[in-house]
Amino acid sequence: MKPALLALAATLACTALPHASAAALDATEQAIVAAVKARREPALALLERAVNINSGTMNHDGVRQVGKLFGEQFEALGFRTRWIDMPPAMQRAGHLLAERAGTRGKRLLLLGHLDTVFEKDSPVQAWQRHGDRVRGQGVIDMKGGDVIVIEALRALQAAGALDGAAITVLFTGDEENAGEPMDVSRGDMIAAAKRSDVALSFESTVIGKDGRATGTIGRRSSSSWTVQVKGKQGHSSGIFSQDAGDGAIYEAARIVDAFRRDVIEPDLTFSPGLIAGGTQISHDDDNARATVQGKNNVIASSATVTGDMRYLTYAQRDRARATMQGIIARNLPGTSATITFVDSYPPMAPTAGNRQLLAAYSQASDDAGLGPVAAFPPGLRGAGDIQFVAPFIDSLDGLGAAGKGAHSPDEDLDIASIETSTIRAALLLYRLTR
Repeated sequence: MKPALLALAATLACTALPHASAAALDATEQAIVAAVKARREPALALLERAVNINSGTMNHDGVRQVGKLFGEQFEALGFRTRWIDMPPAMQRAGHLLAERAGTRGKRLLLLGHLDTVFEKDSPVQAWQRHGDRVRGQGVIDMKGGDVIVIEALRALQAAGALDGAAITVLFTGDEENAGEPMDVSRGDMIAAAKRSDVALSFESTVIGKDGRATGTIGRRSSSSWTVQVKGKQGHSSGIFSQDAGDGAIYEAARIVDAFRRDVIEPDLTFSPGLIAGGTQISHDDDNARATVQGKNNVIASSATVTGDMRYLTYAQRDRARATMQGIIARNLPGTSATITFVDSYPPMAPTAGNRQLLAAYSQASDDAGLGPVAAFPPGLRGAGDIQFVAPFIDSLDGLGAAGKGAHSPDEDLDIASIETSTIRAALLLYRLTR
């Protein structure tokens, strides 16, 4: 290690990290911290370049441009990069893969995404700096996290700690709107996970009410359900009679209300998003629309309800579905109903291995004088890419930038979080791979 870098690291350990004990960070770790701090402005400049390229999921050229920008950074760090194209029918830009071979320590898979929710015609401005904060497209979700990955690896290289580490980086181009079928759009990610020991994802860091950073040890699934109800069409004056029955709309209402009353348990949600009932229904699934015909004096013969379900474990999913099936089977007179389920994102269960990763991350943060990191409640975080690999390897998410307003015109970044999150991440990478 260069003497000048060691000297700078020692100075920073004594001044910039007042809460860390002298023995908390070894000489290499001090050098890593020094390297991160030396890149404070260049890291922000890299983020600005990325944010100023619109990369809404459907702006394929923009997604590829951001991939090219980040790919150049990985190549400068000795990674082999390639662009993974998706089949044209999927209408997605593809993914950036960067790999570095090694045999030391844990084999790491680092995840990010290149796309944002802000499409090419978005009125949201790309980059607006206001003092210690930046507002713009994807600053925290998640170009800030992508830059943290790059800067953490750059700091390891500067400290002589990157050689020998086995690291795969996958930045997807469609996290905000994953291409179908998902076994194709996430096939390379799952294959990379099966070659790795640990997955780390750099979605935004959530700051708790106590001011502490958090890590994500669990994320709920994303799935959907559809209830189809049939009744007997007839004159409205006969409703509730033995011959006419109660009609499809009453049966749909009974089912949805019974879900609300009987399926509830912690960390499980199921929300009806669209309901349609009448004598004729047509669905436009691509645009989430329904067209209905019916008359006040005619008993509705059809009803459809669609919704989502989010759960933490497959056991929780199976309990909920069994209860819903039981509710479906108890039909009102003159009606019948069926329910179908479609899985989308698998759950990321809060496993013991994930908790151990969080403990290591928290220790690295505390040793650097940045305070411990708490677990973010798994039931409060939405779906993300890491869920496709969590069933195979220990996983931790939420290592990215901190800010607020993700997916909104007010999405903004706490600039200081780029440095603090990079320090935490770089120390964790070093400790996992040494």
